[in-house]
Amino acid sequence: MRLDQFIATSSLLSRKEARRAIHAGNVEVDGEVWKDTGKHLPAGAQVVLEGVPLSLPGERYLMLNKPTGVVSATRDSEHPTALDLLPPELTRNLHIAGRLDADTTGLLLLTTDGQWSHRITSPRVECPKTYRVSLSTPLAESAIKELETGLMLHNDPKPTKPAQVRILEQKLVELTISEGRYHQVKRMLAAVGSHVEALHRQSIGSITLDPKLEPGDYRELTEQEIASVG
Repeated sequence: MRLDQFIATSSLLSRKEARRAIHAGNVEVDGEVWKDTGKHLPAGAQVVLEGVPLSLPGERYLMLNKPTGVVSATRDSEHPTALDLLPPELTRNLHIAGRLDADTTGLLLLTTDGQWSHRITSPRVECPKTYRVSLSTPLAESAIKELETGLMLHNDPKPTKPAQVRILEQKLVELTISEGRYHQVKRMLAAVGSHVEALHRQSIGSITLDPKLEPGDYRELTEQEIASVG
């Protein structure tokens, strides 16, 4: 890893600020001052910034209860983002594993671990995602059967994979899908003649949204939750 990248990753400095610190002679590697920002560190090197030893942070895994109106993005010039709800020191290198629409609430997973998030989002894995769906009208038995069998969506060449449907109330259902197509839940319900009025993601795989989290709150995942994504 380059020296400037190491410092930017292991401290609160930006890459530009890290370069300035290196050029100013404020960085030592194994007891020697280094001023070459692009020099690669040897394995096990001890890096010290202004007398403070640095080390690379471990991977971060967070769950967030996304409120409505927040976009699933790292940056947006017009709307608040999921990362805006987190302390700045936690957001470095975070990305979202499975986005939600701005008007959809519920479980959002954020991590620095690209391989881990790929196991959630890759179409080959078929990671199940469960949503609580408020509908404009009750689902007919024929509509439930279509959802559970698989149906064609407009402009999609293949039918959806079978979903699991559980009726909670007349206009409230729990829907589990194993794909991540664009606006899939809303499009599936529209295809069977219904309309989604509110959408809330409850779980991804075996990771369920912590009921203690209020909208906008977050917590770190447990080791068991992290390991469940295999």
